[in-house]
Amino acid sequence: MGGAVSAGEDNDELIDNLKEAQYIRTELVEQAFRAVDRADYYLEEFKENAYKDLAWKHGNIHLSAPCIYSEVMEALDLQPGLSFLNLGSGTGYLSSMVGLILGPFGVNHGVELHSDVIEYAKQKLDFFIRTSDSFDKFDFCEPSFVIGNCLEISPDCSQYDRVYCGAGVQKEHEEYMKSLLKVGGILVMPLEEKLTKITRTGPSAWETKKILAVSFAPLIQPCHSETGKSRLVQLPPLAVRSLQDLARIAIRGTIKKVIRQETVSSSGNGLKSTPGVKRRRVRRRRMETIVFLDKEVFASRISSPSDDNSCEDLEEESREEDRAPPPEAKPAPPVNFLREKVLSLPLPDPLKYYLLYYREKDRFGDRLPLKITYED
Repeated sequence: MGGAVSAGEDNDELIDNLKEAQYIRTELVEQAFRAVDRADYYLEEFKENAYKDLAWKHGNIHLSAPCIYSEVMEALDLQPGLSFLNLGSGTGYLSSMVGLILGPFGVNHGVELHSDVIEYAKQKLDFFIRTSDSFDKFDFCEPSFVIGNCLEISPDCSQYDRVYCGAGVQKEHEEYMKSLLKVGGILVMPLEEKLTKITRTGPSAWETKKILAVSFAPLIQPCHSETGKSRLVQLPPLAVRSLQDLARIAIRGTIKKVIRQETVSSSGNGLKSTPGVKRRRVRRRRMETIVFLDKEVFASRISSPSDDNSCEDLEEESREEDRAPPPEAKPAPPVNFLREKVLSLPLPDPLKYYLLYYREKDRFGDRLPLKITYED
């Protein structure tokens, strides 16, 4: 599934194209997509395809097309502090974007069938936390992943505000999926070849909306043990944050407020002007794509422009090049103001590093000292 929008040269251009095609419609979803680089969740040898609107599968590792994730994120209507369950959590790409919206007091759980994919997701999550400046720009709800079949979740587990299933749900499992949802919650899943949004409006009342046609590999049915009993999946318990952790969240939040106030003061009218980066205009070409997820291949067809228009297109491009202004200087890399502010505080170094979650780089790009644990 995919091919609804043109490919981008980088993550930002991909998001621009998704916005233009109305797949991304809200600022909150846009910020989350821009904060997590899709290419970071690809294997190195496949990164050239990261910014195409195509699904990708290699062995057990799978990413849905960006247009699908966009529709899912919009349909979930995420808010800070909600609980989220990702069934078939895969690489953790979607869970990480969701975690940026849920904030530090949300719940972010994922269930994945394959142990190698769980390990891959944990590596990608660790890389994001250690190296991405987005971790400091947002208050993050870190995902927790457990291995198991999502059709075997223990019945005594808590219900969730938001649930997403990343595999095709058979009609006989619809009621089971609904049982995972709190009253007022939203469930998004592929059901009968349609991406479907189900809202629980009461204990036994539901509203259903079909979003768009999709093609997903079906859920894998549970394999019972030799005794005939299923292996129940135990989801992580709802953890209570320590006073130490709450203090860190509060201090980081206060520093971010100070930074925002300083930004408003320095810009005078509250609107900070940042130098824009001109993007090369990409010629839009309609793509028709078929993806066979269960066979680990996809095929795409790009409709070619007609011969009658090709010469006109070349002449138009030539005229555009003649009128093009000289290339602008490459913008400076963004500054991590939170990191700079924390490192400038008159505090012991171990406390600074604790406030920075012992992340990999200091202001000079060096590795931070080994983790030091504070007792409550």
